[in-house]
Amino acid sequence: MEDLAGRLAAYLQHRMPAVSNVDIRDLRRMHGGASRETYCLTATWDDGGSTVSRPLVLRRDPVASLIETERDLEYSAYRAFHPTGLPVPEPVFLETDSKWLDRPFFVMEQIEGCLPGSFLAPEPYGEKAAVVGEQFWTHLGHIAKADPDEIGFAMARLEPSECWKRELAKWEKVIDEDELAPQPIARAAIRWLRSYPPSPAEKISVVHGDYRTGNFLCNDDGEIKAILDWEMCHLGDPLEDVAWASDPLWANENPERPGGMIARDEGVRLWEKASGLTADPSRLRWWEIFNSLKALAIWISAGKEYQIGASGDPLLVFSSWYPMSVHNRHLAKRIATLRKEARA
Repeated sequence: MEDLAGRLAAYLQHRMPAVSNVDIRDLRRMHGGASRETYCLTATWDDGGSTVSRPLVLRRDPVASLIETERDLEYSAYRAFHPTGLPVPEPVFLETDSKWLDRPFFVMEQIEGCLPGSFLAPEPYGEKAAVVGEQFWTHLGHIAKADPDEIGFAMARLEPSECWKRELAKWEKVIDEDELAPQPIARAAIRWLRSYPPSPAEKISVVHGDYRTGNFLCNDDGEIKAILDWEMCHLGDPLEDVAWASDPLWANENPERPGGMIARDEGVRLWEKASGLTADPSRLRWWEIFNSLKALAIWISAGKEYQIGASGDPLLVFSSWYPMSVHNRHLAKRIATLRKEARA
């Protein structure tokens, strides 16, 4: 840790040449993240005769990860949404040159006095569940409503009819490349998704990609202070986020109360009000099934990374065991029901 702290101090001094005596204190690894190494720290420096102290977070690319993610996109999402008032940390520095900390990284504001909820807890927000839930769905609606060009989230545009094709192809490729054993349920889901494509997206929005319990911080009053983990953000159908947020895994397999917060129907209504969009039931169902498949792809990759020795993180073992079991069972039941409906 001392070596990392010293090298980070040298980097911050390089980025802030007008200050002096940059020092890193209380550097500690925050475990639990699956895509980047996360460290909390306090940076201090002298500026014009005064000592400045600022809590920060370092997010460094890992040696191995559950998923391949886009660091620059995550940083760009913070930079685009921070000025809008959406609760996200302020981005500070993005660095792609590996000479500083061996791997690319970025630095952002640290949100203090807050904790994430655990999707493994039956009641992650306790008596604040309704307060948290109302904000959770409203913020997601604001993300969907934002115009990507106006907020400066620059990505190649795509047609509304192309959203599902791109995402399905992307995650099918992950399964093709990472499966260590046949995945019959995943393959059945892929066949269904191709056979019954959704209608075009109502609009092209920023899609967070992993909007759920555990990926935001709230204080003791239940106020959401930071929406985190934008590694998988992209442009696409905003219902993709609604479906992911509703996944039963995030609520101990209780689909009626996504994330252990408020009732699903109430959450979707709040999202519609905030976004100005409509949660078309047929299209939402397609994205729900797709997201269970996407989750399977992530868990399959986790198991491969551990089994081939790319990482010894036990989180990868857990991810390829319990969540994978949940989504295999969930998909098997959904597909069986849908096939019965199709034959009726």
